[in-house]
Amino acid sequence: MGELQELINELVRFRNARDWKQFHKPKDLSAAIAIEAGELQELFLWKGDAEAAQVDRERVAEELADIFAFALLLAEHYDFDVKDIILKKMAQNGEKYPVEKAKGNAKKYDQL
Repeated sequence: MGELQELINELVRFRNARDWKQFHKPKDLSAAIAIEAGELQELFLWKGDAEAAQVDRERVAEELADIFAFALLLAEHYDFDVKDIILKKMAQNGEKYPVEKAKGNAKKYDQL
């Protein structure tokens, strides 16, 4: 068993010990991801580059942990292999954003 699966198993154990699975429906997990992502964005809101570079790293870590935890629980719900779905998405993005067109460019694939 890989480390990622061990982490998912620990999240599930934590959730189940508290009888929270009933609250972890896909719509709720996806909303939780968005909410936690909003909290992460709030740390950087209205800050210039220099000030944003000084944001509290611990707060960033806390928000990222929440995002990752909810995302992993959503993947677990659908029985997704996280590594597999990420590698598939990277392959799709590789086709949409070939290096020779996308390198150093932030444009969307249909504008390259």
